[in-house]
Amino acid sequence: MSGDGVNTGRRRFLTAATSVVGAAGAVGAAVPFIGSWNPSAKAKAAGAPVKANLSKIEPGQMIIVEWRGKPVYVVRRTPEILANLEKLNDQLRDPESVEPQQPEYVKGIARSIEGKEEFLVLLGLCTHLGCAPMYRPEVGAADLGGDSWLGGFFCPCHGSKFDLAGRVMKGVPAPINLEVPPHRYESDSVITIGLDQEA
Repeated sequence: MSGDGVNTGRRRFLTAATSVVGAAGAVGAAVPFIGSWNPSAKAKAAGAPVKANLSKIEPGQMIIVEWRGKPVYVVRRTPEILANLEKLNDQLRDPESVEPQQPEYVKGIARSIEGKEEFLVLLGLCTHLGCAPMYRPEVGAADLGGDSWLGGFFCPCHGSKFDLAGRVMKGVPAPINLEVPPHRYESDSVITIGLDQEA
């Protein structure tokens, strides 16, 4: 009789121990499986919005911010640069940005958010074959057209030219204006690239 009691106790112990080990094994197998559904830190970082400090950009200067592995150009335009934009309309392929290369809230020939025309935000990739255009703000550069050049971007790969609103010039390989990524202003000095401006 006492032997049956020991065997029953032992049986219960072994059953419980086996159940615990089995449950632990099931959890151990499930955690990595369920974890694989979540994007990796690298994947999250690749699409995550990035912030840029605008207060450190001097008028006429450009900074480059990386977003989704791509360069984003942020230019602080002077009143003279903004005034020159209208003078170029007859030299541009799409001066009014009819072909949508920007979010809906980016308007006008300055291709900026209303009230923030001082700042230009562009993807730094030529719309021809994806090279990085060079920032050439100097007016009258002899190698870029002399008096007709009022500053802009020049792609060294195949010679495409863009003005200081990212609008493409006529007669160059690039078919459309440079893209304006989604962005919004958190304050007068901080911009977030990768998030849309709130209505």
